[in-house]
Amino acid sequence: MGLDGLVNAYTITALDGVAYGLLLFTIAAGLTLIFGVAGVFTMAHGTLYLAGAYLAWHLTDGSWTGLAVALAAAATLGAAGGAGLAAAVRPLANRPLDQVLATLGVAYIAADGFATMFGAEPRSVAPPRAVAGSVSLGDYQYPTYRLGFIAVAALIVVALFWIIERSRTGAVIRAVVSDPGMAAANGLRTTAVRTGVLVGGAVLAVTAGVLGAPVIGPGPGVDTTILVHSLIICVVGGLGSIRGALVAALGVGQTLTLGVAIAPAAAAFVLGAAMLAALTVRHRTALPGRPA
Repeated sequence: MGLDGLVNAYTITALDGVAYGLLLFTIAAGLTLIFGVAGVFTMAHGTLYLAGAYLAWHLTDGSWTGLAVALAAAATLGAAGGAGLAAAVRPLANRPLDQVLATLGVAYIAADGFATMFGAEPRSVAPPRAVAGSVSLGDYQYPTYRLGFIAVAALIVVALFWIIERSRTGAVIRAVVSDPGMAAANGLRTTAVRTGVLVGGAVLAVTAGVLGAPVIGPGPGVDTTILVHSLIICVVGGLGSIRGALVAALGVGQTLTLGVAIAPAAAAFVLGAAMLAALTVRHRTALPGRPA
């Protein structure tokens, strides 16, 4: 069977699901580490994505230079946002409900600020002109930028896996997740690790906003949508688990694209059932004395 026989409307939609799933993973990977390592329950993570998307809309001009400037600004803004979040929630340690309320307030304030600065209508962001066209996949035309984004996101996945599972930084992070008391007793600066995870997660989210803006452009409500999908990934994949986040993100991406195309009414049910199943299994297999 040739390429023409393999490529149809459903495989193109499934490819969209891969792109969306990898975009969600780039965002949710930072969020799951923030939850699992820093113990911070933040509701402002979607706001960081939206900030990056607005940066792309404001700074990109169809050139690679414009994209590079937007990415540099994203790194700076993400680092500042993560450090600010760490400072804001430090007095709320071990008070998850207060963390939720505080960061939810930040998200609402930011959403109003974005609407005031950029208007209430959705914005579209054009990719660099060099990748603004499309390529032929069988009888279908597929956006070149979206294929490029899949490749870049795959590199981000590999880099995250290497950092978490192969590097010394990852070993420190895993130690703090496994037993923060023992990690502190062995001389690890757990507070610095948690702050670093908050900063890194924020940088990932804002960077994802810049890279993902041509796929999901900025506009009112985008932050809420991104946050909800990221929370689903964190619940299904498990807090602090990069592997779980990747599998869950790809599953959510396919559910929201291919699943909606095949059975629109069932997509929301599938996501809800996946969360319920994950929570039930995790609760039943939890070790005595350890969180589920």
